[in-house]
Amino acid sequence: MVEESKEELKEESNEETTPKMPEFEKPINKMTAPELREVAMEIPGVTGAHAMKKEELLSIIREYYGIEDETAKKKKIKAVKKVVNVKELKAKIVQLRETKGEVRANKDRKKLNVLRRRINRLKKQTRKVVQV
Repeated sequence: MVEESKEELKEESNEETTPKMPEFEKPINKMTAPELREVAMEIPGVTGAHAMKKEELLSIIREYYGIEDETAKKKKIKAVKKVVNVKELKAKIVQLRETKGEVRANKDRKKLNVLRRRINRLKKQTRKVVQV
């Protein structure tokens, strides 16, 4: 009989430490700052909710209700950049300039502009590679 009451007390204490999150129309991340302020005002011990920014309000609400941050779970996978050297870039520029001459003879303005922008981009990349 004593063991049963201890188990009941443990269950009740677990419920008290992490209050249940009230149901909202939309997820917390999508709520506006005024809506988050209203939720934060209901949390005991929170003062100055009107002066807080959205990020601060989100962190307080998540901490109080024991919600894990979804953005922390999703890890961004960085694309592995191909290591290029200046010689490769310059060779590509020369190749594009040759095709640019052919396109200029055909009087194709759109392709000419595309090639011009590609060459310009490659020139910028060569400058960046040299600086590093």
